[in-house]
Amino acid sequence: MHIDARQLNNNTLIEGDLCIIGAGAAGISMALEWIHTSHKVILLEGGGFDYDEKVQQLYKGTSSGQKFPDFTSSRLHYFGGTTGHWAGFCSPFDELDFEERDWVPYSGWPLKKKDLDPFYDRAHKTIQLGPYNYDLKFWQKKLPYMYPFPLNEKVIRTKIWQYNQARYGNIYKETILNAKNIHLYTYANAVDIQTNDNVSQIEQVIVKNYSGKTHTVKAKHFILACGAIQNTRLLLASNSKAKAGLGNDNDLVGRYFMEHIELNVAELNMIKPFATNLYNFEMGVTKVSGELGITHEAQKQEKILNGTSSVNLLPETVDNQLRLDRWKHYEETESYIKDMTDLWEEADTQAKFGMGAIGKKFHLNIRMEQSPNPNSRVSLGTEKDGLGVPKAHMNWDLTFLDKRSIRTIYYLIGREMGASGLGRLKLREEFRDANDPTFPEDTHGGNHHIGTTRMDADPKKGVVDINCQVHGINNLYVAGSACFPTAGGPNPTLTIVALSIRLSDFIKEKMKW
Repeated sequence: MHIDARQLNNNTLIEGDLCIIGAGAAGISMALEWIHTSHKVILLEGGGFDYDEKVQQLYKGTSSGQKFPDFTSSRLHYFGGTTGHWAGFCSPFDELDFEERDWVPYSGWPLKKKDLDPFYDRAHKTIQLGPYNYDLKFWQKKLPYMYPFPLNEKVIRTKIWQYNQARYGNIYKETILNAKNIHLYTYANAVDIQTNDNVSQIEQVIVKNYSGKTHTVKAKHFILACGAIQNTRLLLASNSKAKAGLGNDNDLVGRYFMEHIELNVAELNMIKPFATNLYNFEMGVTKVSGELGITHEAQKQEKILNGTSSVNLLPETVDNQLRLDRWKHYEETESYIKDMTDLWEEADTQAKFGMGAIGKKFHLNIRMEQSPNPNSRVSLGTEKDGLGVPKAHMNWDLTFLDKRSIRTIYYLIGREMGASGLGRLKLREEFRDANDPTFPEDTHGGNHHIGTTRMDADPKKGVVDINCQVHGINNLYVAGSACFPTAGGPNPTLTIVALSIRLSDFIKEKMKW
């Protein structure tokens, strides 16, 4: 059922059993779990079904520290949320991601991977992935030419990814609209969460839109599913009864913001082409691929963060420049022609057998967790948006552990490439000095906003408990990667959906009490 909040009479009272604020991957995944139940579910979306520039500008904020992209480019403010940007990368967190690691400050979840495994399995169905299996040998039996580089397995592992470019706004729109007990309100921006006097219970949420309408939402339970930055912003701005903001008694809301650090770090030069489909990725086509990772044992030994490296054929523009450079020197042209002829012949041979053509030159792109850091944080800025809510300010703060981990990961990959006789790795100049803590200008994240309302059993260390309930408030929860204590090696969406399904189960049980 769909209601456009702009068309309602001003000051309409909206009532239900459950209110989910945000209709992205987390919010829609939760709503799907409540279809065919006897409970009335209110799903609030600040935008409509399509991109609206004026609504999008409600996400605009400011930043300091390491250069960070404008929030309006990294998040989408309409039904389906940022799944509209999503390339579909899915993989579960590793067991090590959940553990407390003595070399990673503030690491450790109150959950283990085995606790999430049943929900990962269910999340696969929601995202419409293949079987919940990420073992290379399993996929080698199903797909052709999934050959890994023959590297030391005690150091280098293959991290498997599955893909489904699941644009939630497309695949679940009709399902949500046709669900009798799901009441989707579009153009309903939550601007204030109001509590009872002792801030132990949420009484209502105020929503507004650009049509000048203000409405009130009452429910038994409220779930924030707006993303790490917007969840923080709303909690901090809801300060009429809690001066520091909701859930912020210990100054933790907004802290420990994390991203997956992504940038081109090294160039790999193979001695000869290696034919495999394992490392190939094509948007909308690839179902399974692999990346180079560091084994858990090696991570512990080297005391580094978890991350993986893609293996990408150098872009044609780069290759063209290499060709131009080679042709400048007459004495090199003969060897260059021979090299290119061998490569083209190898590619033709691979194509005949349906094998992915792998060339000789690649750039290696890191995807690595950021270490939890209380100084990396989201706070409220001094300006307000068009609906009167203070804008968010981001201070993205990377640490020496982050920099050292990237350098070490590529040192290990380069060492094992050389030892195997496969090729040589050339590290970017900015990563060669082991004592340099600074990051290059082009350092960026994967648009994976993580942390800010981290999970911990102790309210002095976390904003939400093991069930994603805000400490001290018995009917307020946070869904999504904002709850993650650590960013983990893989992209967050699969874990977001798994945690959201788990949270739905918990609230269903709580409603029976």
